[in-house]
Amino acid sequence: MCQHWGMAAGPTTLAGSGRLSRRVAAVEPSATLAIDARAKALRASGADVVAFGAGEPDFATPAAIVEAAVAACRDPRNHRYTPTAGLPELREAIAEKTRRDSGLEIAPSQVLVTNGGKHAVENAFATLLDPGDEVLVPAPYWTTYPESIRLAGGVAVPVPTDESTCFQVLPEQLEQLAGKRTKALLFVSPSNPTGAVYGRSAMEGIGRLAAERGWWVVADEIYEHLVYGTDEQHSMPVVVPELRDRCIVVNGVAKTYAMTGWRVGWMIAPPDVTEAAANLQSHTTSNVNNVAQRAALAAVSGDLSAVAEMRAVFDRRRRAIHAMLSKIPGVTCFEPQGAFYAFPNLTGVLERSYEGRRPATTLELAEVVLELAKVAFVPGEAFGAPGYARFSYALSDGDLEKGIRRLAELVQASTD
Repeated sequence: MCQHWGMAAGPTTLAGSGRLSRRVAAVEPSATLAIDARAKALRASGADVVAFGAGEPDFATPAAIVEAAVAACRDPRNHRYTPTAGLPELREAIAEKTRRDSGLEIAPSQVLVTNGGKHAVENAFATLLDPGDEVLVPAPYWTTYPESIRLAGGVAVPVPTDESTCFQVLPEQLEQLAGKRTKALLFVSPSNPTGAVYGRSAMEGIGRLAAERGWWVVADEIYEHLVYGTDEQHSMPVVVPELRDRCIVVNGVAKTYAMTGWRVGWMIAPPDVTEAAANLQSHTTSNVNNVAQRAALAAVSGDLSAVAEMRAVFDRRRRAIHAMLSKIPGVTCFEPQGAFYAFPNLTGVLERSYEGRRPATTLELAEVVLELAKVAFVPGEAFGAPGYARFSYALSDGDLEKGIRRLAELVQASTD
């Protein structure tokens, strides 16, 4: 008798059953997406939830980009496979955009177009790491970085920071935590989740150490155009030219052009690394969706006027959320310099009674606040920073004010 799918001999559990590989079973789900999904589920049930969880602009993609995609849908060229590494004209445009925006001169052949920035991160570590290789990862960190390193067989070595250093890692910390298996350093500016932006001199000190030690640097520049006030964005391989042969830059259209759902990113690397990563991608995803690539071409080839308008709105919200959080008794908040996240320290409001519940961690506090105030944020545990929390201010001014006011009222009503 033939056995059909789903006809298991008896009950099994996934943990320790051998049904899943250890590598995949060890992957932690994305905390940011989980929080966002829970907030959306509560909204669907009728609850008035203010969600600070998702890391995506609340603007529509600029109309000219959308129109380019509409035209691309009607072009039969886009109905078929195209080169794995990306449309030639898009790779050329990304090379030109990189020269324009950061001053880094590259050849189009050094660009690999990926399925979003997350895919670029995954490709970078998969291409660089052998089992046991270590990557220095400044914390707080975006939740995906350690998982991508682990999936590539590497070991993420957290380098802790806090608001006393403006969430910036110091070269001496890297030296202390580096070992014989250190192969790479992850460098992110502007930072998700903290909003920290490295100045040129701080970046230079870190980059020169990496160059002296022979480390690779994976530099994530996805928030390059979201920098505020007097702070400026710099690119690691421009600041430290001797790193150009050992640096991978990852980027994409998601944050700059409000295109999170279009899923187009890229990695820029030395030619041999790009070629190897493209070979890997040829066996995983092949080419990125052609219509989305045409939209990305319109985005990176166009001017930055729409970007400037969005940045001005984010800047206003940045100052507003920082001021509101800083007024809550027991809360301190580093003023974000880039991206669209505030990362307050909430240790001063833990261990208090919230309608009889006493959260001891920000993970527990997030549950209490969502239940009692209908406000969703991502606890710092997700970013390797217990005691903190990430609040995205990529939401309407009205929701921002309402959400922080609810949080403040809940904290003020709590008792010792």
